[in-house]
Amino acid sequence: MDFATPASTAAATAVSLICDHLGAILVSILSLYLAINAVYQLVFSPLSAIPGPWYAAISNFWLTTHVDIVTSKSIYTVHKFDKSSYYKSLLTNNNDHAMTTLPHGPHAIRKKGYAPHYTPTNLALFQPEMNQYAVEVAEILDNISGRTSVDCLDLFRQLLVDVSSATAFGYRVAALSKWAIDTVDPLSTAIGDFPKRGILRSVVPSWTWDLICRIPNNRWRQMCNSDGIMAQFVSARVYETRSQMRDGKMDEHEKVPLLQRLLRYRVGPSDELMSDQDIISEQMGHLVAGVDTTSTTLSYLCWELSRRADITRNLQAELDHAMPDSRVVPDINVLQKLPYLNAFVKEGLRIYSAVPSLLERVVPASTTKNGVFSETFDLMGFELPAGTVVATQGWSMHRDPSVFPSPDTFLPDRWLETPGNADQLARMAQFMMPFGTGSRQCGGQNFAQIMLRIMIAVIARNFDVITPSETNEKSMEIRDSFVVFPASMSCRLMFSPRKHQ
Repeated sequence: MDFATPASTAAATAVSLICDHLGAILVSILSLYLAINAVYQLVFSPLSAIPGPWYAAISNFWLTTHVDIVTSKSIYTVHKFDKSSYYKSLLTNNNDHAMTTLPHGPHAIRKKGYAPHYTPTNLALFQPEMNQYAVEVAEILDNISGRTSVDCLDLFRQLLVDVSSATAFGYRVAALSKWAIDTVDPLSTAIGDFPKRGILRSVVPSWTWDLICRIPNNRWRQMCNSDGIMAQFVSARVYETRSQMRDGKMDEHEKVPLLQRLLRYRVGPSDELMSDQDIISEQMGHLVAGVDTTSTTLSYLCWELSRRADITRNLQAELDHAMPDSRVVPDINVLQKLPYLNAFVKEGLRIYSAVPSLLERVVPASTTKNGVFSETFDLMGFELPAGTVVATQGWSMHRDPSVFPSPDTFLPDRWLETPGNADQLARMAQFMMPFGTGSRQCGGQNFAQIMLRIMIAVIARNFDVITPSETNEKSMEIRDSFVVFPASMSCRLMFSPRKHQ
């Protein structure tokens, strides 16, 4: 038993009082700062004349719910403003990749290296690998046979790791096979950890981050080291592939993984080969951008199948006809012509686009309007000074009731062609930006579109999806961590094999 002496009790009381005073002082300082900042933004800022509710001047909340499409096109497509420093939180291997390259010019140079890989024609060459892993998912779910629920976020992450590794590196990770025997794939875990790591690191000073990463908890340290784990995997693929290319062991054929393209890519006017550091960072960026985004949207689409019997019936009727053999996936050109499947995916991307965050851009030192240079940017009749951060996002664009009636309701039928609705379809398409907009929109969007169609076809054709008790509106409520996730950080569903005719 411990006994407190009068001296120790007095010391503890003094420490408690000091902590209370420090806390009160910190709260006072923070309150004073917020008050001064609010007065500056409302009265003295160069942007104070722009109309809108007063809280729009001191908070981003209003911006996340109001977007003007004409201005969005001007910022992202016409003027092509550079990105803000916010994106630096997503550096990979302490180096830039396409997403974190802020100026438009250097980004365009990087994009030329990977853009040919993501054309529909080139991606179609990799459909055998995509089909193979999609069928592997069906076999895993068949073995479970609806006896227990499955965390779709986890399962589909393994799927996307396998497919991405096949198309990017020509390498088999076997993440799905490991998952099926309850083995954790470290690469999959690192990819899932990376966005959380990036956000945390971006909001604390460097010295604080170093201390945080020393917390003696293995799972915590694994999250802190997610960047290093990915870098180690990608580095091994780079050196292995280069060695095979040098020794003439890589076949020269039409289907070329992304890594081989980057190893041969010559950068800019200097015509120098892309550096290893840039290749490693670029490949890591593509893994991060392509895995959790697609797996999250796919999980939400399966959740919709589990609670909408009418939608499931329509989708299954179409797929039963187009896919007579439930384990033989049609060519992507066939899938892209199925009206209801395409409507289902479009509606999923409208409501569950994986990256709804603000797409920040910076007003440049000078802009051009009607051939005349200006030191400010005209935003709906108001002059914004250079350095002002402007942004839009798809979340509110996709929920504009004047464009999408009943915007919060999942209605694939709104995308079906009917007599006289061509103008409405065109208007809805104009407001869709699930992959961003302008020249900096997601380079891998064709990859995501193909994988969503293949996986929904395989799942709906082979299974009835059922919602277990632990999954509900509350657990699936969307949370934004740059990439969206359900509030429960899981999407548990049951997959009951259909009785095929």
